[in-house]
Amino acid sequence: MNTLKTTARVTGLWYLALGITGMLSFLLIRQQLYIDGDTRATLANLTAQPTLAHLGVGLELCVVVTQALAALWFYKLFAELNRVAAVGVMAFGLMNSAAIMTSAAFMAVALSVVRNSGLAPGGDAAATVGLLAALSSAAWSVGGLFFGLWLIPMGWVAVTSGRFPSALGWILVAGGGGYVLSALVGNAWAGAPRALVDSLTLPATVGEFWMIGYLLSKGIRPTAVLSKMPVPVT
Repeated sequence: MNTLKTTARVTGLWYLALGITGMLSFLLIRQQLYIDGDTRATLANLTAQPTLAHLGVGLELCVVVTQALAALWFYKLFAELNRVAAVGVMAFGLMNSAAIMTSAAFMAVALSVVRNSGLAPGGDAAATVGLLAALSSAAWSVGGLFFGLWLIPMGWVAVTSGRFPSALGWILVAGGGGYVLSALVGNAWAGAPRALVDSLTLPATVGEFWMIGYLLSKGIRPTAVLSKMPVPVT
C-alpha cells in the first residue's frame, strides 16, 4: 500500500509539473510574443526577444515531457483499479503530448525563419512566421480534445473505485466533457464567442487542481469507501 501511495504522489508531482509548465508556456510567454492577426508585430516580438522566444519553445518541450510522464504514471496508478480507464488516460495523455510537440515544432521553425528570412517562401518572413504561429495555436486548440478526453476516464476511476472523493471524479468527468466541447465549439463554430469557449474549460481547471492537491497531500485511499447502509433493528 505504501508503494501505491508513493506512486500516487509521484503522479501528482508530474501532474503539478505539467500544470506549471503549461501555464508558463501558454498563458505567459505565448501571450507576450504571438499577436493574433498581426504578423508583423509577431515577427517584431520574436526578433526583439530571442531569449524569451527560445524559452517558450523549451517550455513547450517541457509540457510534452511532463504530460507524457504524467500519463504513464497515471496508468501505473490506475492499472489495478480499472485497466480500460488506465489505458484511456495514458493513451489520451500521450496524444495530447503529441499535439503540443507539434506546436513546439512550428514554433521552432518560426524562430529559424526569424534568424534566416531566406527560409520564408517569397522572402515574406512576417507572413511565414504568422502562419507558423497560427498552426502552433491550432495544435493547442485541437489538442484540447485529448486533454479533455484524458480527464474523463481519470474521473471515472475516482467515481467508481472509492479510492478518491466521488465529487472529485464527477468534476473531472464534467470538466473533460467541457474541454472536448470547448475544442469542438472553438474550431467548428465560425465566430464562436471567446467567453463561451473559455468558460467550458473552467470545471476542468477546478478538477485538475483538486486532483493534484489530493495526490500530493493524501495520495490515494487505502481501501474503497463503501456507502454506509442502515443497520436493521432486530
